Amino acid sequence: MYDYISGKISELNPAFVVIDNNGLGYMINISLTTYNEVSKKSRDEIVKLYVYEAIREDAHVLFGFAAKHERELFTLLISVSGVGPNTARMILSSLSPSDLEQCIAGGNVSQLKSVKGIGGKTAQRILVDLKDKIKVASDTLLDSDSAPSAVFDEALAALVMLGFTQQMSQKALKKLLKDNPDITVEEAIKKALKMM
Repeated sequence: MYDYISGKISELNPAFVVIDNNGLGYMINISLTTYNEVSKKSRDEIVKLYVYEAIREDAHVLFGFAAKHERELFTLLISVSGVGPNTARMILSSLSPSDLEQCIAGGNVSQLKSVKGIGGKTAQRILVDLKDKIKVASDTLLDSDSAPSAVFDEALAALVMLGFTQQMSQKALKKLLKDNPDITVEEAIKKALKMM
């Protein structure tokens, strides 16, 4: 079992990274969260990814994470019946680790169902199976937008349709709305575009 792989990036895209470790290239599947972290590094910098090896009959597939915490959430997700490694990666690409924890702790079925490939039954199963395994500080829950405003929802939908990731868009909009609670949808979108 591998714990982590470190080396220089020889290839990078939103779905996977190839890390050159002493002349051996490891192709590692990644989430958008990890992609955002790895893409900040230069090609000459050493990158360290915590890995999970999924062993199937036809392949050994590596999944990589910029942080141990994201890998822990990944292993929790795949422990749920009906959630495979690719589905777990899709969830972690759509929701940041902290957003996912808040979603599970708050029992937010609709947020989980908004992830591509997650239906109602799977969302319910994730919430039921993981609710007791996820601990979120109560002040974090109060800080979060458990009931986002209409401006937040509309601006988020617009930014995602423009091709920005949900995580990046949520981060920008949360900051904007915290600083300017009376902002209009149009202003929120324009300002968020400048931030990304």
